Amino acid sequence: MEYAENILGTIGNTPMVKINKIIGDIPALVLAKYETFNPGNSVKDRMAVKMIADAEADGRLKPGGTIIEGTSGNTGMGLALAAIVKGYKMVCVISDKQSKEKVDILKAVGSKVIVCPTNVAPEDPRSYYSTSKRLAEETPNSWYVNQYDNPSNAAAHYESTGPEIWKQTDGKVTHFVVGVGTGGTISGVGKYLKEQNPNVKIWGIDTYGSVFKKYHETGIFDENEIYPYITEGIGEDILPKNVDFSVIDGFVKVTDKDAAIYTQKLAKIEGFFLGNSAGAAIKGLLQLKDNFTKDDVVVVLFHDHGSRYVGKMYNDEWMRERGFVEDVAKNASDLIKEHQDFPLITVKTEELVGHAIERMKKYNISQIPVEDTTGFVGALDETDLLRKYLENKNVADLPIKEVMRKPFPIVNKNTPIEEISKLIQKENNAVLVDLGDGKFNIITKHDVISAL
Repeated sequence: MEYAENILGTIGNTPMVKINKIIGDIPALVLAKYETFNPGNSVKDRMAVKMIADAEADGRLKPGGTIIEGTSGNTGMGLALAAIVKGYKMVCVISDKQSKEKVDILKAVGSKVIVCPTNVAPEDPRSYYSTSKRLAEETPNSWYVNQYDNPSNAAAHYESTGPEIWKQTDGKVTHFVVGVGTGGTISGVGKYLKEQNPNVKIWGIDTYGSVFKKYHETGIFDENEIYPYITEGIGEDILPKNVDFSVIDGFVKVTDKDAAIYTQKLAKIEGFFLGNSAGAAIKGLLQLKDNFTKDDVVVVLFHDHGSRYVGKMYNDEWMRERGFVEDVAKNASDLIKEHQDFPLITVKTEELVGHAIERMKKYNISQIPVEDTTGFVGALDETDLLRKYLENKNVADLPIKEVMRKPFPIVNKNTPIEEISKLIQKENNAVLVDLGDGKFNIITKHDVISAL
């Protein structure tokens, strides 16, 4: 009979899968190291059990103890599985940018989850770095994992992931591409592969808002590069000790939008239901395509499973709210798509300015067309009203016709976005769209900017 003694015995020996369509005209053989086949559905299972085993061996983790770790979700899952099998309690400290699914999954396997704000400095006592350290100091018989600086992290990949890739490619791997967070995967795999063949190129995928790429190229830790980003699992605002820059040949940065779009594309084009960092990795690979030849064997590692992102990158409404859609607005009808079924809010020339202000507040709009029996004869916007108010505190009691500006230009629904952009300027904050049959809609600066 063939069986594992417990769930930890199924970690590793994940498959290598050829990537066929999404790579376009890249001439090389491109293979995915598909880490979602680990029992915790991510590459982090490997280093989780290694870090625990090493901590047990040297006495840092004692029987019945509590494991405490700051995690983006995947390391927490790997640690939680090991904690269940080995009889430890598990506390995961996670940032609020991580998906709800990650929090729910950690709770489902018995972990206590503490959520901390993302947009704070690492040294801020509210950060998930500081919170996890503090909890470890306050909790009796506890062990703070610290995956960022824990050498067992990179060692796990040196001992398992790297050798697997070398064996599965029969030693023919020429490039390794992977997203970089704690640095354990790229450093452990990179070190092993370069020991077998110094000519293997190791490429890290970084994100905008992270410090890795510039630091690798210049040695400068630029705090101006640090700002909040959406992509999960890669990038850092610190320099983890596990990142061995000496084995990394280069970094390429991928935007939040491209990472999200290519996460969806992997599922729809290749049938790869993967996490956010996989989208970043495949887009980074495409950005590196000029580095590959027909004789190369490129391995890209995919970290985790798509089930942890169903409410985010696989949710069209979430994608649309952030502008993470590939639909390119070409004309007026595209720009009004989100509000084309709403009636156009207008005012009459003989109404009072106070009526216009009430309507603008009620419908949360910044500009409003003015009409009379002949059609559109003027317009108001909030900038006009503020200036008029400063000149005359009784402006709300004046007829609109006394304070209105010239009417908004009118275009048809097929007018190109380039022409609309030229019409929207300092003196004119909107255009009207003639939909036919006496119906009109409005395009504002916000609509144009949202479509960029």
